Amino acid sequence: MNDKFIFRFVAAVSVFVFAVVVLLNRKVIPGPDVIPAFTPFLPKLNAIINGTCTVLLLVSLYFIKQGNITVHKRINILTFCLSSIFLVSYILFHYLMKKDIVYGDLDGDGKVSAIEAAAAGSLRPIYLTILISHIILAAGVLPLILLSFYRGLQMQVAKHKKLVRWTFPIWLYVTITGVIVYLMISPYYRF
Repeated sequence: MNDKFIFRFVAAVSVFVFAVVVLLNRKVIPGPDVIPAFTPFLPKLNAIINGTCTVLLLVSLYFIKQGNITVHKRINILTFCLSSIFLVSYILFHYLMKKDIVYGDLDGDGKVSAIEAAAAGSLRPIYLTILISHIILAAGVLPLILLSFYRGLQMQVAKHKKLVRWTFPIWLYVTITGVIVYLMISPYYRF
């Protein structure tokens, strides 16, 4: 495979995933009339996957620093597979959900009243800052992950290292903040 094909493939996958997430967020793609019973477990599953990916990324870093390329590669393949499962689960959850979960929305009406905002206090802007940075970086890191993964599997070490200098900290931040976002928003889930 040549680089031109890989870049086109990565761009196509990235644009497709981004478009699906935006369409689901805007409720352009309608979900089912009845929410399946497993739906409430998906956010917790996603947080568990994100937490596991955080640990795996750090373990992968440890092994590459030790010069153990084989274990580093295997852990990264596992992390990539888990991240792919996360992406499917995330998309599925947002497809199945009828309404958005809003931080501070105590009565579940999808809006934050002045009383609810006061109850949420200073945590609401902190949550929103974490969430916005998480979303922006999650959208941006996908092509970096795909390219880093490809370069690593092809043993294009110099190109892999160059990409991973950006990919690793962003991917790590996204997995960590994914767990934080879940922990902060979970009290507001109303299924």
